[in-house]
Amino acid sequence: MFNLFKKKSEKEILQKKYEKLMSEWHQLSSTNRSESDKKYAEAEAILKKLEALA
Repeated sequence: MFNLFKKKSEKEILQKKYEKLMSEWHQLSSTNRSESDKKYAEAEAILKKLEALA
């Protein structure tokens, strides 16, 4: 219950965004290759930010 008011760290926010983009990338990979590549590139950029924070 006390986690309800706890702010998420930048690392947690980026991790969640990365997971979402990878999920979208996987769904698009079978239907729209160019959009899939864009999502993957965005996810890779976020991954680099995550690694820089670590």
